[in-house]
Amino acid sequence: MAAKPRRSAPRVSDSPTNVVAAARGKKPKQPGPGWWENVKAFGGALLIFLFVRTVFVEAFRIPSGSMIPTLLVGDWLFVNKLVYGPHIPFTSVNLPGYSEPRTGEVVVFVSPYQADEAADGHDPTPTLVKRLWGTPGDTLYMRDGLLYVNGIAHPQPPEMDVNPVGNPGDRSFLFEWQTPYALHQTRFGSAPVVPTVGNWGPLLIPADHYFMLGDNRYGSKDSRYWGLVPRENFRGRPIFVYYSWDAEARRPLGFLRDIRWDRIGHRIR
Repeated sequence: MAAKPRRSAPRVSDSPTNVVAAARGKKPKQPGPGWWENVKAFGGALLIFLFVRTVFVEAFRIPSGSMIPTLLVGDWLFVNKLVYGPHIPFTSVNLPGYSEPRTGEVVVFVSPYQADEAADGHDPTPTLVKRLWGTPGDTLYMRDGLLYVNGIAHPQPPEMDVNPVGNPGDRSFLFEWQTPYALHQTRFGSAPVVPTVGNWGPLLIPADHYFMLGDNRYGSKDSRYWGLVPRENFRGRPIFVYYSWDAEARRPLGFLRDIRWDRIGHRIR
């Protein structure tokens, strides 16, 4: 009697799990990204953020009333850093910008060294925002609080009337920096022997330096006190207010309850 042919055993897959998954019509689960991939993703996002912050735009908060009513305490601004050339952090290098500073523009910049602030334990080179009034080659002076640029008077517009008027004869030892730049026997007259907050100059602005003033003239510590701003100190031009709250209200949850809705989106001019 002939032997029956033996039936071959079913072929067993090397991966039973894959066979079951295939039978169910599902793909096998792939392993998720490891910790290194997460680190790389986070690092890439951080680099993009730092690049945008360094080159294009940065947020800036107004801490004082030196620019009232143009800027209010509690305004948060977006600053265009590309306009004058972005500054490379931790270096003295500025990349080229697409515009040069012009008279009347509001500018964000790093202050020249302020020895009096250092003596009081404060930051001697804070980042400030003021209005630019003197460019290289200009002659600036004040008489009784009225600003003259190259002999032309520049009275403040009516909206500045909300600011208090102080004594133009107030003196400060900080005005002594003006002495090397003061002009005498010119068609604009001679600089006073002792400059005051509202009577100083004429001053000749040298190359690559700029003269800044706050819109709140008697409530602003500006170039009259700490001197001329070098071009490399410029950091950008404010674009608009993206958030604003009344810092003086001091109510609980003030950052929500005291929002100045009418300021949001306000363009800086």
